[in-house]
Amino acid sequence: MLILYAGTIFLSAFLLFQVQPIIGKMVLPWFGGSASAWTVCMLFFQLTLLLGYLYAHLSSRCLTSRRQAFLHAGLLGLAAMTLPIIPGEGWKPVTGDDPAMQLLGLLAATIGLPYFMLSTTGPLLQHWFAQERPGRVPYRLFALSNFASLLGLLSYPFLFEPRFTLKEMSAFWSSGFALFAVFCAALALARRGRSQSVLSVPAPLEKPSVRDSLFWCALAAIPTVVLMSATSHLTANIAPVPLLWVILLVIYLLTYILCFDSARWYRRRLFLPLMAVLTPLLIACSTYPSLMPSGIVWPTLLFCLAVFTYCMACHGELARLKPPPAQLTAYFLMIALGGAIGGIFTGLVAPRIFNDDYELALSCIAAVCIVGAACQYRQTGPAPNSRPIKATILCTTLLGVMWAANAISPSTPTIKGRNFYGTVKVKDTGSGEALVRQLTHGVIIHGRQFLDPSRQSWPTTYFGMSGGAGIAIAASRRGGPQHVGIIGLGIGTMAAYCRPGDAYRFYEINPLVERFANEHFTYLRNCPAHKEIATGDARLVMAAEPSQQFDMLAVDAFSGDAVPVHLLTREAFAIYFRELKPDGVLAVHVSNRYLNLVPIVQKAADTFKRAAFLAASGSDEARGLKASTWVLVGQREQLARFASLHELPPATGVRPWTDDYSSLLGIMK
Repeated sequence: MLILYAGTIFLSAFLLFQVQPIIGKMVLPWFGGSASAWTVCMLFFQLTLLLGYLYAHLSSRCLTSRRQAFLHAGLLGLAAMTLPIIPGEGWKPVTGDDPAMQLLGLLAATIGLPYFMLSTTGPLLQHWFAQERPGRVPYRLFALSNFASLLGLLSYPFLFEPRFTLKEMSAFWSSGFALFAVFCAALALARRGRSQSVLSVPAPLEKPSVRDSLFWCALAAIPTVVLMSATSHLTANIAPVPLLWVILLVIYLLTYILCFDSARWYRRRLFLPLMAVLTPLLIACSTYPSLMPSGIVWPTLLFCLAVFTYCMACHGELARLKPPPAQLTAYFLMIALGGAIGGIFTGLVAPRIFNDDYELALSCIAAVCIVGAACQYRQTGPAPNSRPIKATILCTTLLGVMWAANAISPSTPTIKGRNFYGTVKVKDTGSGEALVRQLTHGVIIHGRQFLDPSRQSWPTTYFGMSGGAGIAIAASRRGGPQHVGIIGLGIGTMAAYCRPGDAYRFYEINPLVERFANEHFTYLRNCPAHKEIATGDARLVMAAEPSQQFDMLAVDAFSGDAVPVHLLTREAFAIYFRELKPDGVLAVHVSNRYLNLVPIVQKAADTFKRAAFLAASGSDEARGLKASTWVLVGQREQLARFASLHELPPATGVRPWTDDYSSLLGIMK
């Protein structure tokens, strides 16, 4: 029975966390592939976990063993009937409005009941184990479940994603869930004839105090906010590599494993001072991203260390305050409630009440305060010296006040806006003729415009005349009016090329970007061509409209520092070529510091029997240009006449990306 308990808990935790990146990869392309979409997915997982823990708590308290067994076995059967986990096409969003609630509904309809049943397993089976084995403390089973969760996460990017399609992964996962359902139902039915056991614990301990419950909830909520905000900040400002989401979540789970395995892993004398040092550093780096070291290695290490430190401290105090087995389900319920509160704050509340990414700094300050308070609460040994702890809390609080004052009244005027798709800012830099206004998302520049009237019409940043965008415009002009499509509005820089009689159609998923481009920049305002802006995900909008017959189509939609994966698949290119005239030019912006996307576009061009040319241009500060890399796809004779273009040979050793398969491991620089 012990092996069956441990095996069922292990399998449930493995499936519980492996399904997160699988379902995320299925649905995130429909919602722009942004870090915010992943944050909402994590919110769903936290809320469902809370419901699962609530079910475990109430069913253990209110039902006899027999009724609980039949109820649980019946729910497992219903969950198995919802397999396989394939999202319905009807859930695809049709506009660019905030789709958070729609995404939550999609996840509930697709994996809601299976995920709910998996989430009940940890606390419920530990409660059953405590009843079967009075006197045995089941908390190591919690560490086992977190270890299995860690393996489930790591198996996705390193074992499953590079080798299997989404349909194959869905089939494997569904088979694993069916096996879990058999094991769990067998355990439930094996208990049905047994009387409800009574644990031999003192009566006053059977119900946790309000203060205990509040500490459990807070110590679970704050590290959740740290994890989600650090993930969002890292992927938006450093590298939009989904593997980073997995790494930070692995670290989060690792702290649970260590803290609940043994008390020897958590040392207050180490982690509290480390938090005091990291807090001002993280506040400075999140407020001024330019302070971060260049490259991906050092910023990633800093955020990994921060997530480990804050989560280790909070989870260490949480493990120290764990109750006797009689309060086990209530304890796990409060942990799940704290995780759900942290997820709701980060995923739903913060984007609506803040105009910038403030939650990382707030969660760091809150972590120091709650850990310091927990150090003084319910001591089982010699009381620690409270003076250093109080001094740390006081200094951190003062730092928070200073940071808040600076955030509210920044020294440099900046226009900020935030919604589901992230935070965008408009800021003026430079002076004299070099004074420019730029739009940024994190540290990624999405457009610059000179404010000098004589230079306002210049195409800047990645859209210079000698670069891929300018060459594509020139190659697709045939003397008459030109019909141009642009995926990704930015500040409307491509409108600098428009002429009277031309028609320009922009596709933009973020309504905030459209508003800022019209209010704070003049490219769109001064464009003499006919202009249209289609709001929503470009692929979904294009698939629903008749062919536009573009002369040129530019793909310049960036989530962080890269084009979202779903805009680079074979199915996406099929839509692009349907939108283009037979002799039209497709221009794909592939500039990236961390990923080599050229072979992916090249392979797609080979699939559709089109020639692919590489256009790489350097920076020119005088004209406001930045180095850029584009791949132009079209007719060979049409593009070969431009000397600055280099034809790409057929791609070898690259598996084409499809909506069912993509992997970043093979293209990382």
